[in-house]
Amino acid sequence: QVHLVESGGGSVQAGGSLRLSCAAAGYRYSSYCMGWFRQAPGKERGGVASIDTYGGTNYADSVKGRLTISEDSAVNTLSLKMNSRKPEDAIMYYCAVHKIWYCGRGASLLSTDFRHWGEGTQVTGSS
Repeated sequence: QVHLVESGGGSVQAGGSLRLSCAAAGYRYSSYCMGWFRQAPGKERGGVASIDTYGGTNYADSVKGRLTISEDSAVNTLSLKMNSRKPEDAIMYYCAVHKIWYCGRGASLLSTDFRHWGEGTQVTGSS
C-alpha cells in the first residue's frame, strides 16, 4: 500500500527559505515519477514541480528559479526547496506518485496524471 507523508511546512518569512520533504513507502520508489502540488482554499490543486525516473525536472512557470525539486532514492524521500517565499506560496503542499510505471522523460504537472497523494503540509507566513 502506497503511503506518502509530507513534512517541513510551517511559518516562513517573506523572502525566506523552507524545505519540504515527502517520505514514501509501499512501492518501488525508483520506478515512478513524483510530483509536488499545492492548493489554496477554494482553488484547484496545481502542479508545482515534478521529477521523472531519469532525474529530469519540470516546473510551473510561476516557481521557476525559486523552487527546486530533488529526491534521495536511497531513502525514498522527495524534497522541495523553496527560496524567496512569496505571498502566494503560503498554502498547502502535497506530494504525489505518478499513475504510470516509468512515466518516461518529462513528468507532467497535471494532477490527473498522479494517483497517490499524501495528506499535505502547510506553508504559512505573513506577506
